[in-house]
Amino acid sequence: MKRIFAIILAVLLVLLYILTLVFSIIDSPLARDLFRASIALTILIPVLLFAIHWFRNVLRLYRGRGESADKENGSEKK
Repeated sequence: MKRIFAIILAVLLVLLYILTLVFSIIDSPLARDLFRASIALTILIPVLLFAIHWFRNVLRLYRGRGESADKENGSEKK
């Protein structure tokens, strides 16, 4: 599942790079706005994905630490 998600995101980023190049060549007001949007998305998508991945790892570590502390104290959640 992770591999499929990574491939989809890689293709999306490549398409964004191509669109950025196309919008930079076209000379129109709409293309200028689309160029800015594609630049923003090219930066924001990887940053957001990194933040989601980091937050997921933090939550996984936090949950794992809480469960091990409960087992050491002899109390288990039922």
